[in-house]
Amino acid sequence: MTITYFGYGSLVNIETLSKDTSVSPGTLTGWVREWRIQGGNSFGRSVCALGVVPDKDTSIRGVAAREPKEGLAKLDLREDNYYRVADIGADFHCDELGQPGADDMFLYRSKPENYGWGSDEHPILQSYLDCVLAGFHAFWGEDGITHFIETTRGWHVPILAERDAPIYPRSIQLTAELKDMIDSHLLDQKVRYISLK
Repeated sequence: MTITYFGYGSLVNIETLSKDTSVSPGTLTGWVREWRIQGGNSFGRSVCALGVVPDKDTSIRGVAAREPKEGLAKLDLREDNYYRVADIGADFHCDELGQPGADDMFLYRSKPENYGWGSDEHPILQSYLDCVLAGFHAFWGEDGITHFIETTRGWHVPILAERDAPIYPRSIQLTAELKDMIDSHLLDQKVRYISLK
């Protein structure tokens, strides 16, 4: 028995998934990403994480991830600020085959009590954003980074500049080239950085 879910943020980065997970990149129609989850104290401080909400005019890239059903409890724990939304497979189309997702495909959406824009008190972790964008770059190159930025709302939310001392537990090392590419795209968005206190 397996489970299939749509990853649209850190779950796109296969370095953060279990080794027995298989992924297929593709596009989900009818949803948009937002920096609109106040994530509690999961990482030792209150932060802002990615979420999705329905939007009939937007399609977002991501991955269909399949793993043994035994991994569901661990996955739910990782996504503890979210609840599962089922029956999204028909809205997913695989890049390679053009086929829809599995009938049991689901995604994680913010729990109502966590739904709120990020802020100085709930910033985006730079190491989390790096992990997400590295995942998109691995599948779609620089176009993946551009797509992510264009299909994500909330770039007014500040970014906590902790790349050199990452708080995010699944942080990764970027090449100098990828680091410069990410920073250049974010500069175009006029994002605001705040420092660790």
